[in-house]
Amino acid sequence: MRITGNKPINGVQGKGGKKNAPSGTEQFAPDLGGEVVQSSQTAGGAAIQGMDALLALQEVDERAERRSKAARYGHTLLDSLESIRADLLTGQVSEDRLEMLARQVTNRPPSGDSKIDSVLEEIELRVKVELAKLGRFSDQ
Repeated sequence: MRITGNKPINGVQGKGGKKNAPSGTEQFAPDLGGEVVQSSQTAGGAAIQGMDALLALQEVDERAERRSKAARYGHTLLDSLESIRADLLTGQVSEDRLEMLARQVTNRPPSGDSKIDSVLEEIELRVKVELAKLGRFSDQ
């Protein structure tokens, strides 16, 4: 399909331009505005505030890292419980898996968050119950 009837746009000029002005008669003249006002100097405490912000950022990063490690720990325990459940359904529980789970349940990383610690304690309790059912956990 061919579209016809479109005419090219000729003689487009910017706002305030004169039509049919001979070339070379207009010159560029920048608007320099009025008087230039100097800005005030910044306060001397800006460097200290920057350092406080940097230290706060590092603290937030460390807390996030601790939470992330604690979350991975919880997910690992839950995955191990799921594997044991699958082993129970097949009738053969892997001794190596039980040993690994017994070691994992004693190595909880600190999260620094009471809510996360509470959830991890519940997961650990469930793991200990399952290990006790299978004769692999003894409270020390």
